[in-house]
Amino acid sequence: LLLLAATAARAGDARQEEAVRALARRLLGPRAAAVSLSVDPALAAGGPDIYRLWSPPSAAVAVAVTGSSGVAAAAGLYRYLRDFCGCHLSWSGAQLRLPDPLPRLRAEIRAAAPGRYRYYQNVCAQSYSFVWWDWARWEREIDWMALSGINLAPAFAGQEAVWQRVYRNLGLNQSEIDKYFTGPAFLAWNRMGNLRRWAGPLPPAWHLKQLYLQYRIVERMRSLGMTTVLPAFAGHVPQGILRVFPRVNATRLGHWSHFDCTYSCVYLLDPEDPMFQVIGTLFLKELIKEFGTDHVYSADTFNEMTPLSSDPAYLSRVSNAIFRSMTGADPKALWLMQGWLFQHQPDFWQPAQVRALLHGVPLGRMIVLDLFAESKPVYQWTESFYGQPFIWCMLHNFGGNHGLFGTVEAINHGPFAARRFPNSTMVGTGLVPEGIEQNDMVYELMNELGWRQEPLDLPSWVTCYAERRYGAPNAAAAGAWQLLLRSVYNCTGVCVNHNRSPLVRRPSLRMDTELWYNASDVYEAWRLLLSAGAELGSSPTFLYDLVDVTRQAAQQLVSDYYLSIRQAFQSHALPELLTAGGVLVYDLLPELDSLLSSHSLFLLGRWLESARAMATSDREAEQYELNARNQVTLWGPSGNILDYANKQLGGLVLDYYGVRWSLFVSVLVESLNSGQPFHQEQFNQAVFQVERGFIYNKKHYPAVPAGDTMEISRKLFLKYYP
Repeated sequence: LLLLAATAARAGDARQEEAVRALARRLLGPRAAAVSLSVDPALAAGGPDIYRLWSPPSAAVAVAVTGSSGVAAAAGLYRYLRDFCGCHLSWSGAQLRLPDPLPRLRAEIRAAAPGRYRYYQNVCAQSYSFVWWDWARWEREIDWMALSGINLAPAFAGQEAVWQRVYRNLGLNQSEIDKYFTGPAFLAWNRMGNLRRWAGPLPPAWHLKQLYLQYRIVERMRSLGMTTVLPAFAGHVPQGILRVFPRVNATRLGHWSHFDCTYSCVYLLDPEDPMFQVIGTLFLKELIKEFGTDHVYSADTFNEMTPLSSDPAYLSRVSNAIFRSMTGADPKALWLMQGWLFQHQPDFWQPAQVRALLHGVPLGRMIVLDLFAESKPVYQWTESFYGQPFIWCMLHNFGGNHGLFGTVEAINHGPFAARRFPNSTMVGTGLVPEGIEQNDMVYELMNELGWRQEPLDLPSWVTCYAERRYGAPNAAAAGAWQLLLRSVYNCTGVCVNHNRSPLVRRPSLRMDTELWYNASDVYEAWRLLLSAGAELGSSPTFLYDLVDVTRQAAQQLVSDYYLSIRQAFQSHALPELLTAGGVLVYDLLPELDSLLSSHSLFLLGRWLESARAMATSDREAEQYELNARNQVTLWGPSGNILDYANKQLGGLVLDYYGVRWSLFVSVLVESLNSGQPFHQEQFNQAVFQVERGFIYNKKHYPAVPAGDTMEISRKLFLKYYP
């Protein structure tokens, strides 16, 4: 399948070579000298990426790695570190204890990627995970991407600065622009036309800092041979456009999710209005002038929004207009589109509508992300997207929630089945979580599968994973991972990883406590990990996993206490209600909070500090902190998407979830004492004040951990292990 436009402007071989060597020095320090890294595009002969590893006769160099691109060479380096040095790199930490001397290879190893692309990033992750990042954090992520073999990824920072310039050139005033952009933590949904104004406006310093970041991001990604995806015009415009161009044909879209028109109902420019091409081309030319281009652009016009008409001719005209606004600025443009809409609103997107939208663009000039392919693949019912290339993506996570979860069987077999599909147009695999820094194992697995020609033997793979992750073999740890693999990580059927545990949801008498796995497997994994603590307790990744598994066990226990509370209330058993409620509110939740507070990656203070660190004044710092607090709790002014982005963080468990549960138990006790029925609506109004109170409590949360993780986990275990 020829992707004519995807011949991205690759950095020269020497530049990519230097970039991958610099990466090795950041990763390995002086030991990088024993690894020879080179880039030779001829290896791939115009096809997908290839790397080769061998040990040259020279004693000074233990291993030589050649890749067809910087990314391929980095992936080859990680293959060597992983499979021959027993190393591991993930969001939660690195285990890089290198053998001395470095092992030599007995025979050459060659690996070819089965598809052209390994894609990474979800538009929502820009807000749920990356929003407050500085360059140091971006640099670590891009290193991880390269080592994981990622070669296609969005570079979305700084686009609002360019949009502001375009809007000002078109004649809008600053107040009209300020009424359009949301605050930083909600920009993902502003960009997709879902939301406007909420938690804004964007301060001038925000634009400058994001531009500066974007320069560095695109430079580094391209230097490693990655293809960057830039944003394009999807048709959404500020209301000010109607003042400047009163005859323009724009329609006000309906409200999005649970937002009313105060912060939603954005205007969509008719694709056939001449201004559509003017604005789209103007923006893209300005963006390309600023950042250069690799000719791939992203635009999502109908993300969770119903189009104005289901007429196939209309839908074709829309996609054609969007594509023309791209080619007006860049004749080589290739459109990358999220395929989320097709499975999100299947009643609207029938085969005729899907075909029309896709065929508004010449075949091969669009790539569709089959965004939720591990659970709801779209390629199967659209004849492989009616001939347009697609990337098989694992979505895995919603809202950046914590919670052990995976669909390992689906991801171990899905990409291979998609390649074998009749007339398959699959061109690669992708990782598209809404939020990152959770469930490292699933992403390590998916990245490895991006280079595989056939599925893995998962039980033996996970044993090796545990050994690499902790830096030593340990039977108890391996046993824990086998249990986790078969339980939390093996959701089958249509699995949506959205944490609905009573722990992180507004209390009611009708809460969901269903699990897709056997709870006893997690309790047993917890016991096994604790027993491995004496040997592995000095490993940072082990301590992270101990917190995560203990947290999962505590989450299960919260459900048990909730069921006891509900049963006691419905049976009018006041002593039992006081006992179960008391244990939950005064012991289990505070203990969970202290566990989370013992690890830097589970601190609310870290999230809030990173938001404040982006500010250049006290006023900005306050605005950013409110953005950060609102996103993980109310998600909107009045709990519009309440707890969608829930996190289990030290500080949040005690002062948000804990206070909520305390109020719930008190109201139930009062109801039994007074003989008055419990009214959910009245409780919701009262608890909203508690939730809102947390956002404005001005409390300082530490960004440095306190307490001994092992001790706290053991204490919880001795009290609560069933």
